[in-house]
Amino acid sequence: MKIAIVYNKKTIEEKDVINVFGMMTKEHYSEKTVEKVAKSLEKGGHSVKVIEGGMSFIDDMKDFMPKVVAGERPGMVFNMAYGIQGQNRYTHVPAMLEMLGIPYVGSGPEAHAVVQDKVMTKIVLQKNHIPTPGFWVFSTPEDEFDDLVFPVIVKPKMESTSMGMEVVENWDDLRRAVAKQIEKYSQEILVEQFIPGREFAVGLLGNGTHVEVLPIVEIDLGGDPNRIQTITEKKNKPLDKICPAKITEEQENEIKRISLKSFKKLGINDFARVDFRMDENGNVYVLELNSMASLGVTGSYVHAAKTAGYTYDSMINKILDVAAMRYFGESYLHPHEASPETIESQPLRSVIRSHLRSHLTSNEKFLEQIVNNNSNVHNIENVNRLAHTIIKRLENLGFHSQDYREFDVGNMVYLKNHDSETNDILLLSHLDTWYENRDFTPFYKVGNKLYGSGIAESKGGILVMISSLHALRFARKLKKIKCGILLISDDSLGGRYSNKLVHDVSNVSNYIVDLKWGTKEGGVAISCSGVTRYHIDMVHIRRPNETVKEVIPDMCSKVVSWKKISHGTSDARITISNFSAQTSYGRAPDYGKLLLESRYVSAEQGKIFDSEIRRIAKKKLSTNLDVHVAKQVTRAPLEKTERIEKFFEIIQKLAKSAEIKIKSEHRFAPSSLCDVSEDKPMIGSMGPIGSDYRTPNEHIFRDSIVDRGILLALTINKCSSLSREEK
Repeated sequence: MKIAIVYNKKTIEEKDVINVFGMMTKEHYSEKTVEKVAKSLEKGGHSVKVIEGGMSFIDDMKDFMPKVVAGERPGMVFNMAYGIQGQNRYTHVPAMLEMLGIPYVGSGPEAHAVVQDKVMTKIVLQKNHIPTPGFWVFSTPEDEFDDLVFPVIVKPKMESTSMGMEVVENWDDLRRAVAKQIEKYSQEILVEQFIPGREFAVGLLGNGTHVEVLPIVEIDLGGDPNRIQTITEKKNKPLDKICPAKITEEQENEIKRISLKSFKKLGINDFARVDFRMDENGNVYVLELNSMASLGVTGSYVHAAKTAGYTYDSMINKILDVAAMRYFGESYLHPHEASPETIESQPLRSVIRSHLRSHLTSNEKFLEQIVNNNSNVHNIENVNRLAHTIIKRLENLGFHSQDYREFDVGNMVYLKNHDSETNDILLLSHLDTWYENRDFTPFYKVGNKLYGSGIAESKGGILVMISSLHALRFARKLKKIKCGILLISDDSLGGRYSNKLVHDVSNVSNYIVDLKWGTKEGGVAISCSGVTRYHIDMVHIRRPNETVKEVIPDMCSKVVSWKKISHGTSDARITISNFSAQTSYGRAPDYGKLLLESRYVSAEQGKIFDSEIRRIAKKKLSTNLDVHVAKQVTRAPLEKTERIEKFFEIIQKLAKSAEIKIKSEHRFAPSSLCDVSEDKPMIGSMGPIGSDYRTPNEHIFRDSIVDRGILLALTINKCSSLSREEK
């Protein structure tokens, strides 16, 4: 199942909100705890993404969550977001999820709204004859209550985790405490009868008639009946916990009965914690409920779950399971997803996902480094420098390299992690980009998008390749795989120098994968257009005493004719670039030039286009125009074959097992696959999801580094096993 973990960071950034106003939440999960929950869910066999609950939350959900209306299997949100600001912060993310139609773990907005408001909670408890200490609500420090009896405990009515709590014995201290808390928390203050005695916490897990009451936890107050646990103690040095609590069977049954009744009457879902005080006579009182009980490892909920026999991993997966059962019923759950065996023995996809996601930040830094190296095809020094950087990374994984030196472009590099003649799989990418200095855009990011020259065409794919290989080594799979990597340096020139090398290396490889970018729909290429680039010169030669005529109108006439060649033809196009002309008086001829690019889906179509381009060039006009056509780049198309389709089906099954969106496509952009023998099983565009290649807005999506890394790693591993089977 696809699971999105939603949480909030401690600091508010511009991307989180439009404006900052009202009370900021003081509750946050540490990123360490969020990561621990994510790993637990991955061990349960789920596909996990961590999302910040800010302004881009809906866009992130839209990109990640399955589209149930389109027939996909539903996903869920594991909600760990306490909200950012304003009143009833617990309700914000659940309310948005309900609007989007996404199932989620935990209570709904209505339950959170009541439980977060301590006053409303106590009213509901009283109406249902559930024991709770007497209370008074102060709007100002000057409020008067004739029935107030000391000692009392003072706390803001809308906060949790013991924030602001203070026990006072007289009116002067009470008014001072109320004034202080109103100023700090900007809300009404709950003043509650203080119950000297013992303190307990009770965790609940489940729904309806299947709610498990976890072993009761006693907070060790060191024998001091007047002690309370402060927020500082909870965060820095939690008090010891006694579990199961040392109480009589009768007291245990009563506390569990009250906990269950409170849980149900307040409409809480899936899991919660109920806090109690017990007076010297053994009477128990509900202090409050927490509809988002802390899942931190030092918390009482986790302590109780471990006493009940859960590991942290199985506890998290059980919380997810009871939520899934609430939405979908027993038939939806796959028992193996959360079984102890699966949790302890993770599937490869889960190991890889966990590794890739935990290294995403460091991988992003490496991507920034290689993007900021402007490896323009004619900048040989930078191309070779990039090659050296990549080689160093791959040598650490057991690869050894062989350089193929070229003087007109940078060196080609072929790497292997084995000594055999044949590769199980060959990974293809390129070091060069077409961006000259004036066109170059350095690395930067906006939200989930990473920008930079060449980031989609090649450098994002190189990162995905290296991170996938690291993940396979971490999973102890890489040594069994005979992997080859070929990095060419003339992709911008259509493989002018590398085509024979690509052909020869692919001939000793069983499967071939190209690492250009994938489309937003999860597209991978099963065919690619061919390309021919032409440099066209036009010269208007004037005879003696001839009237001056400009070359530009004649050029435009031919351009219109050339553009018409591809009209009405799918996946084919004639494009014109670098159109320039000059005219002059006197004896010098008028001159113009342009670059024309022809893209076609088959070799036959390419021949037809070439013939038409040359026919139009030679066609006589009323003026004396001399047209010269020269081919600069030619790359044959990659046409779909039965072996390619079967290879895609294999990858499609891997993607489905990892819940990654994938779609076969014809790609308009050619690649090195065009130089591979036709009989080979190959696939293209297995790099990260991206767009706008060869523009200032070229980008990839940050999250796709993980998903496409998983898919590539699974594909590499599968090709190795298929190669062994075919022997």
